[in-house]
Amino acid sequence: SENPSVTLFREYLRIDTVHPKPDYDAAIRFLERVGTDLGLACQKVEVCQGRVVLILTWQGTNPRLRSILLNSHTDVVPVFEEHWTYPPFEAVKDSQGNIYARGAQDMKCVSIQYLEAIRRLKTEGKSFARTIHLTFVPDEEVGGHKGMEMFVQRPEFKALNVGFAMDEGLASPSDTFSVFYGERSPWWIKVKCMGSPGHGSRFISNTAAEKMHKVINSFLAFRESEKQRLKSDSSLTLGDVTSLNMTMLEGGVSFNVVPSEMAASFDIRIPPTVDLKAFEEQVATWCRGAGDGVTYEFHQKCMDQHITSTEESDPWWKAFSGVCRDMKLQLKLEIFPAATDSRYIRAAGHPAIGFSPMNRTPVLLHDHNEFLNEQVFLRGIEIYARLLTALASVPPLPAEG
Repeated sequence: SENPSVTLFREYLRIDTVHPKPDYDAAIRFLERVGTDLGLACQKVEVCQGRVVLILTWQGTNPRLRSILLNSHTDVVPVFEEHWTYPPFEAVKDSQGNIYARGAQDMKCVSIQYLEAIRRLKTEGKSFARTIHLTFVPDEEVGGHKGMEMFVQRPEFKALNVGFAMDEGLASPSDTFSVFYGERSPWWIKVKCMGSPGHGSRFISNTAAEKMHKVINSFLAFRESEKQRLKSDSSLTLGDVTSLNMTMLEGGVSFNVVPSEMAASFDIRIPPTVDLKAFEEQVATWCRGAGDGVTYEFHQKCMDQHITSTEESDPWWKAFSGVCRDMKLQLKLEIFPAATDSRYIRAAGHPAIGFSPMNRTPVLLHDHNEFLNEQVFLRGIEIYARLLTALASVPPLPAEG
């Protein structure tokens, strides 16, 4: 008696695509099978060894028009099974219809919702002017460097002729649906402090630890000010402020030796409203203020600050928001607090919206007991069917002749 869309969703959830050894081959075989069943054209692009992007295409009646891109990633993050009520790769459904599995929210639900929305539209005999492409990419959960970041540079991506893209969002515990039109820039900074070494019994001057103390104080004081800014202004979301966390601390060789070098690593996420050059100068000032021999290096430095228009004059947003108004979906526009493959799509010059239609659902991505209710999942298929109808019917734009 289970809805076939739910059965398909649970089948996909049982494919173990968890890092560090995701079974990408099994996922691609499954998705290719579903795509073929739907009459979609299939293309596989190996962006580097062992990393394949699957493209499924529903050809539009006017292929010259820019296409709609539906992106999702096939990989999921690791689990700590002892904290799960049910085995995380069995897709158990409880008596309330909650489906428990790693990837239930992030983001195998969206992959199947895309496909089942297309199944519904094809069954109804619909066709649209614009082509719809679905891309299923690897390695998003480890930064997308061997996935979307490489794919957008390839001729196969450029041939998709993308006009507008949709990618993952987040669940929302309230009645509203979160819509993400931009992302914070991730900066990973390692600060090294050089100082005078010596015996642990003496008051040595100019030590690495004293400098590191100043560095940490400066960084964490800024962290506290941003934390308080978020707390004191109810109009702000996490994506509107800069988050900063010290994530690694290194140094020392023995209890009785004052080390000549110490290092601290920081994970910083910066919203698109912040001047990145000015922020780096602030980092440099903190390091200079700690003394001589203090340097910093970037292990990640995203400088792209593209955001997608949410003005009603924008034809893509007008189509998206119009459907949501018609369906009485309350939207909450936000900057995504972490990072998704949308950043690579936007950096390539294409508008992209992060949207996972899961309201009244606790945010459990990367958490224990990740689940999605089957009724919320099925409602999402209906929402995507309406969105695709509108987006794939956007009239020709001036640039399209």
